[in-house]
Amino acid sequence: MKTIDHLWVKYSNGQFGLSVQKQIYVECGANLDGEYPGAEIWRQFGDQVGWRVKGDWIGYSKVIFNTSAPFGHFPRGGVFGFFVLGWYGFLSSHIETCKV
Repeated sequence: MKTIDHLWVKYSNGQFGLSVQKQIYVECGANLDGEYPGAEIWRQFGDQVGWRVKGDWIGYSKVIFNTSAPFGHFPRGGVFGFFVLGWYGFLSSHIETCKV
């Protein structure tokens, strides 16, 4: 996990990566305890990383695949994929355990 994060951060000049998302996630008020942070924190995180626009979750076709994307936009799993319904909370606890 550290290696993957390091590569994301290095080759995006600090714009993308799990550790970038972790910082934003915590700044939004989430705990790194593996629990779902609640809808409001999750929405705020989505707004910050650009996964929500004007209050709506974006689909794959709206993902920005270049450095004009907001900080933390990548990696991204999708609205009904990897990062939803507590999976990001679960992942965040492992990010913390691995010291990413």
